[in-house]
Amino acid sequence: MKNRGEKNWFDILHRCLVVFLRLTITVGIVLELIQSLWMNAAVAAGILLLTFVPTQFANRIKVKIPPEFEVITVAFIFASLFLGETRQYYSRFWWWDIALHTTSGVLLGVLGLLLVYVLNETPRVELHMRPGFVAFFAFCFALATGAVWEMFEFGMDRFFGMNMQKPMLGDPSGLTDTMIDLIVDAVGALVVTIAGYLYMKRGNDSIIDRGIRRFIDRNPRLFSASS
Repeated sequence: MKNRGEKNWFDILHRCLVVFLRLTITVGIVLELIQSLWMNAAVAAGILLLTFVPTQFANRIKVKIPPEFEVITVAFIFASLFLGETRQYYSRFWWWDIALHTTSGVLLGVLGLLLVYVLNETPRVELHMRPGFVAFFAFCFALATGAVWEMFEFGMDRFFGMNMQKPMLGDPSGLTDTMIDLIVDAVGALVVTIAGYLYMKRGNDSIIDRGIRRFIDRNPRLFSASS
C-alpha cells in the first residue's frame, strides 16, 4: 500500500505524462502550420482539444478520475488519432490498428464495469446484480461501443471519402478490417471482464482490480448512502 508521499509522486508522474503528450501534439500542430498543412493542423488541434474532454466531463458530473485512467485515455487518443491518423501509423505499421482496437476493448470493458459496479454498490440505488451479470454487461457494452465506432468509420469513408476502415489487400470493401477490429475488441473486453468478475467474486489483486479500487477510493460519495 502506497503512503501519502508515494501517492503524490505517483499522481505527479501521471500528470507530467499527460502534459508531455499534449505538448507533443502541440509541437505537431506547429510543424504542420510551418509546412502549410492546414487540414492536418486543424485535425491535430481537434485531437488536442479532445484530450481535455474526459477530464472536463468528469468534473462536470463531479467524478474524480484516477491519474492513471487519465493517462491511459489521453495516451489512447494520442496513439489512435494523432499518431494513427495524422502521422499515418496505421499505414506504416500493420499491427497498429489491431493493437489499438484490443486496447479500446480493454478500456471500454473497464468503463462498462465501473458503470454497473457503481450502480450495484451505491446504497441510494436499489439495484443488486450478480458478478456474472455485471461482467456480461461490461462485455456487451464494450462490444456494442466498438460496433458503433465501426459504423462511424463506414459513414466517414462512404460520405466524406476518408480511409478510416483501412481496406486490406484482396478485400477493398473493408469487411475484413471491420471484422478483425470487432474480434480484437471482443478479446480485449473479455480479458478485462473476466478480471473484473474474479475481483467481484474472489477479491483478486490484478492491475484492473487496483484501478477499480482507486476509482472507489477517489469517489466515496458515489458509494455513500447519505450523499
